[in-house]
Amino acid sequence: MQNALAAAGYPSRVLVACSGGPDSLALAAIAAYFGRRGHVDGHPVSVAGVVVDHQLQAGSAEVAARTAVVLRELGLSPVEVRTVDVASTGFGPEAAARDARHAALESAADDLSCDAILLGHTLDDQAEQVLLGLARGSGTRSLAGMRPARGRLLRPFLGLRRDETVEICEVEELDPWHDPSNADPAFARSRTRVEVMPVLEEKLGPGVAESLARTAAILQQDADFLEDLANETYLSLVEREEGAVWLPEDAVRELPGALRFRVIAKAAADVGGQQPGYGRLQAAEALLRRQGSAGPVQLPGHVSVSRLSLSDLAQEHPFESSGSPADSAKGGPREAARCGKLVFRHQKPSQQ
Repeated sequence: MQNALAAAGYPSRVLVACSGGPDSLALAAIAAYFGRRGHVDGHPVSVAGVVVDHQLQAGSAEVAARTAVVLRELGLSPVEVRTVDVASTGFGPEAAARDARHAALESAADDLSCDAILLGHTLDDQAEQVLLGLARGSGTRSLAGMRPARGRLLRPFLGLRRDETVEICEVEELDPWHDPSNADPAFARSRTRVEVMPVLEEKLGPGVAESLARTAAILQQDADFLEDLANETYLSLVEREEGAVWLPEDAVRELPGALRFRVIAKAAADVGGQQPGYGRLQAAEALLRRQGSAGPVQLPGHVSVSRLSLSDLAQEHPFESSGSPADSAKGGPREAARCGKLVFRHQKPSQQ
């Protein structure tokens, strides 16, 4: 905890997110220690708490209220209970609950003037995250797992095992709540926790969780490097028009594959889309090979991407570009057919 707060620049007011489970209750107990001292390494600190009630289980309001009482007894102040409605997002119930929870935490941090939000994720959570990413065939960003720090979110316990948080609660004489959904096989994460990880530990030997977490730490550095490079590349290439952005076809085609996919994804996000999966990125990237259709290819979040050659632009003038399409096509029909743009547009969903 001390290292996490130091790395975050010693926030003067922190907010502990607590469900009442062993991980977050242990987190609250350790944060409360610094709150009672009133400082970290001589830097003043105060600690508030928030309990998010997702209303997904019978008796959730009672669990939230009881947890809030425990947090107040630990010395956290103020302590609030935030009730949320978990709306379907199309990405599954776990993702929907996470989105609703994070929105509530950010809102509470704003209202309570907190500079940091502490989350109780452990090394075991990190290992499960990496394993799920592998099972889904995800890329580097997903396999990099959860960050120790991201914006206001801090995860001080990513180096601790889940058993250690249970031990902290025992030492502090705290009675944590055990969420029944953590053992519900209906959820992929629960199956990974209860069924898959124990088998891996049994068959491959101890240390699997630590190895998966170490993989995430290594990939975080790789992902950060590629992300920075892709962002610089995208900003150097992108051109904006009313309602759309476009990228020069030749320049994107010449990029290394790792950058090419990231630049295409950034263009989709730039016009309001969601992160495309690998299959959709392949379909958009295939436009550069000029085999088959020139699009549009549909990307998540109501984004379409099309390829326009300079000969198309010279005839139709659908966009105002920095230079005249006719001037750009002075190389003749062959040059016009070879060059062009990848155009990204956000399309409003139909009322139906």
